[in-house]
Amino acid sequence: MDSGIITIFLPLALAIIMVGLGLELTLKDFARVSQHPKAVLVALFCQLILLVSIAFILCKVLALPPLLAVGLMLLAASPGGSTANLFSYLFKGDLALNITLTAINSVVAAFTLPLIMNFSIMHFMQDSQQISLQFGKILQVFGIIIIPVAIGMLIRHYAPALTVKLNKPLRIFAVLFLVLIIAGAIYSERANIAEYLTQVGLATALFCLFSLMIGYFVPRLMNINSAQARASAFEIGIHNSTLAMTIALTVMSSTVVAMPAAVYSIFMYIFAAIFGLLLNRFAPVTAHPTISPTQENAF
Repeated sequence: MDSGIITIFLPLALAIIMVGLGLELTLKDFARVSQHPKAVLVALFCQLILLVSIAFILCKVLALPPLLAVGLMLLAASPGGSTANLFSYLFKGDLALNITLTAINSVVAAFTLPLIMNFSIMHFMQDSQQISLQFGKILQVFGIIIIPVAIGMLIRHYAPALTVKLNKPLRIFAVLFLVLIIAGAIYSERANIAEYLTQVGLATALFCLFSLMIGYFVPRLMNINSAQARASAFEIGIHNSTLAMTIALTVMSSTVVAMPAAVYSIFMYIFAAIFGLLLNRFAPVTAHPTISPTQENAF
């Protein structure tokens, strides 16, 4: 990709998308943790501990090349996003919990993502200086996530009419941007894409399946109702691949590191839809999802 596009356009476009995410959040979404703390804590445990551990194991067992291993870990460290909320809405998840998890994950990831990435770089890139994540870049990651989300929340609070007008266009922009960034990354590595698919295709497919299943079945094992478990499954199973790819291309200046997120994007919507249909067929909801009028209007 052109260096100007990477350094200017990609961060700007991602910031617009993160503003869109902020438009769907309020301070009440963070405060709502007190209403179902167990579901939130279990989901965060799955996201930050179990999935990161599984990604690490997949990297080792499948012997991924160092840059692709770092890319898979970056994907694992990335939070969910508004698309997860949409899947939860479509497949009878607890939407209030889902939005709460998105809000918390957006903040937590600003701190945990740099930590997980630095660990991954030190472990997998011991003999390479190709990429690094120093303090300045950690601040860049923090800024990419937190500042635009905060701006979106401020717009929602002070200009609700503008929020309604912006919501749908920003969703469309997010989808188009994801398609463009995947196409650009694949084009830049077109000579090696077949090799990358061979190397990381199985890892990303397995990671997607593990994400969805862990997100649902671990909460169920902890006696969390099925509606909340569905919300957890989609929040954990649908990672923000746009964020992962943008960080790979801008902060790390590596197209190869972006490959796992690009390949994962191909799988996640298909797998999430199939998973949701299977849940509707074999695991009926035992508690009605909580949906406020405001949240319904978001869709």
